[in-house]
Amino acid sequence: MDLFSLHDAPRSEELYASYLDEVCETLGFDNAAYAGINPAGGTMHAYVTYSEDWQNHYQDHGLHNLDPTLHSAMRSVAPVDWSRLSRDTNFRRVFNDARDFGISERGITVPIRGPYGEFGMLSVTRDCSNTEWKKHRNTVMVELQKIAAHVHDHVMVSEPITRFLKHPNLSKRELEILQWIAAGKSQQDIADILNISSRTVEVHLKSSRSKLFALTTAQAVGRAVGMELIYPS
Repeated sequence: MDLFSLHDAPRSEELYASYLDEVCETLGFDNAAYAGINPAGGTMHAYVTYSEDWQNHYQDHGLHNLDPTLHSAMRSVAPVDWSRLSRDTNFRRVFNDARDFGISERGITVPIRGPYGEFGMLSVTRDCSNTEWKKHRNTVMVELQKIAAHVHDHVMVSEPITRFLKHPNLSKRELEILQWIAAGKSQQDIADILNISSRTVEVHLKSSRSKLFALTTAQAVGRAVGMELIYPS
């Protein structure tokens, strides 16, 4: 997959919409939507590929108060497959309306939680059979989770979150190692440069990931760059 990086383009609503369009085209989805809440700034973001008619209908009828895809994701740390949601009154209300706008009930929402309590979720939909959906979901899930984290991190960095919250307390050594990772060095390269063991490098990276609430080292580096704790190479 060759999606462009959000860090390589100016920040704007059009940028995020274009990025989500490309996510749909590349991964084979009909629609995509990102929503995020920054508790520090008291702000909420939403970028979607849905039609303006559906956006207006959704907002005018207060469907966000009923939408089980949102409320389930807010209680979950794992991706929420809509096919596993209870077909209760709220589900039927939201998706009976959605169907009138050509939106399928086959979809998934990936929740993302950041280091300062901010919360985001990336949702995608695909109109297909249940069998096709299960196969497609399994094929793209890993990539979709990476994209969700990428979008969330970039949106959060674009907000003045660091003016409201204290930076994570990373040690000088942890920052030094993250900076070398950002420069493209391997763990063994860094061990040789700093004259420490590769195991020690891994211990510092694990600590950095924990402090930055990152699932991967790449995500930790991205967050550290976004907070201007280290600099991109």
